[in-house]
Amino acid sequence: MVDLPSRYDLGLAGLAGAAGVAGSFAVAGYTRSFVVAPLDAAVVTATPGAVVTFMIQNVGEAGHLLHIGLAAALAVVLFGTVALGGARVAERLDSRLAGGLLAGLVAWTLAALLTRAPVLAAGAAVPVAAGAVAGPRHTQPQLDASRRRALGSVAGAVAFLGAAAGAGTLRSGTDALGAAPGTDDVEARLREAKQRSLSVESDALPGLVSEIGNFYNVDIAEFEPELPAEEWSLAVTGETAEDDLTVDFADLLERPVEHRFVTLRCVGEGLNDHKLDTAVWTGTPIAPLLDAVDPDGDCGCVVLRGEDGYFVEYPVEVLRDGFLAWGMNGKELPAQHGHPVRILAPGHWGETNVKWLTEVEILDREMDGYWEQRGWEGTGPVNTVAKLWDEGVTRLGDGRVELAGHAYAGTRGVDRVEVSTDGGDTWTEAALSEPLPDDDVWRQWRHRFEPTGAHEVAVRAVDGTGAVQASDRSESFPSGATGWVRRTVSG
Repeated sequence: MVDLPSRYDLGLAGLAGAAGVAGSFAVAGYTRSFVVAPLDAAVVTATPGAVVTFMIQNVGEAGHLLHIGLAAALAVVLFGTVALGGARVAERLDSRLAGGLLAGLVAWTLAALLTRAPVLAAGAAVPVAAGAVAGPRHTQPQLDASRRRALGSVAGAVAFLGAAAGAGTLRSGTDALGAAPGTDDVEARLREAKQRSLSVESDALPGLVSEIGNFYNVDIAEFEPELPAEEWSLAVTGETAEDDLTVDFADLLERPVEHRFVTLRCVGEGLNDHKLDTAVWTGTPIAPLLDAVDPDGDCGCVVLRGEDGYFVEYPVEVLRDGFLAWGMNGKELPAQHGHPVRILAPGHWGETNVKWLTEVEILDREMDGYWEQRGWEGTGPVNTVAKLWDEGVTRLGDGRVELAGHAYAGTRGVDRVEVSTDGGDTWTEAALSEPLPDDDVWRQWRHRFEPTGAHEVAVRAVDGTGAVQASDRSESFPSGATGWVRRTVSG
């Protein structure tokens, strides 16, 4: 007859599994060497596109917490099962040492295979081995003693979990960003943006350049790749092997350096959400690399791949105007924004701007990118939008209300922003910030009025071609949110 584990056994196994996960976190921090990271990547990959879309539209940023929680639970179950198996072996052989050694070896093997970090895998293996050693013995004469030991094990496990969490948090601390190579002239650009910003009452409203710490960030997985600049290379693959080209970071630095104002907007954001930001990016044009591999083929398209497994496909002509960036606001590109090198594709949704870029492949036939395989159509030009965020509504001391925000239309540019305080019946042109000197940038707008009760405010932008922002409201799926931003404003 099979001796099924009791709730008591499962509880101890759960503690041992949690200790294994905590031990991994203590030595690896919140990195890809943490045992939860590869499980999280597997969860993200296995999640159906329809579920991903639902989570993006209805759960938002909290969706990351859900898939991380699921991955962590899987890791606890995995290592808890190993600890329970070790405890059973210890009982059968009447040797806690043998059971602990076996559990530790299995846990180390699993952690090493998952993370490909054999040294750090010991962080998970040691607590699991200890859990197997401290597990219950079911022979009747020793049952009470086993339970007493279990109580001690619980107290020890709880203390270990707390200590491991603290150690892992310290190891996960954000490194200070150094100055990026070739960024001597960035300060002048930042001063220029400040001078061209509108004067608004709200201190919380972003200027024309977003701070790095506030710049929106969206990835397909929770854990960023760790890719040192000295180990990075970019393969530009032509239609024949003879055309292939590989450049490293030192090669890029020898090319002409540019500083560009570029705005990024996420295709998955709601109409008035905050996933829209601008930075001064430092890098070099990608066109010379494309020319070196003769990109003109039957397909006329490329696929870009990142170190995180993300990939996107779009026309060569879009990429030809692209920019290989290694600096952001004068600092080296942060890990969460694609260190050491990312692509910037002017006028297109943020998803086309692949981070941790490692390969550009010229295609002989079209293919779907990562998000296209999941039903999105986000590789086209961005939709025009004028934003009116909460921090853009300010009541002035003279009784008026100031409305302020940002407008963006990709490389089409923003010609003007119009504001209605009567639900769209009449429109007034808002004040605009001076345009920044690059093509793919937002502008600030401002409008002040004296309210007489409650007003239904609507905001719309007109792009550089004269096209008015579409009024029809649509959700972000599948090709970006549209419509006028509306809100009720009272005096």
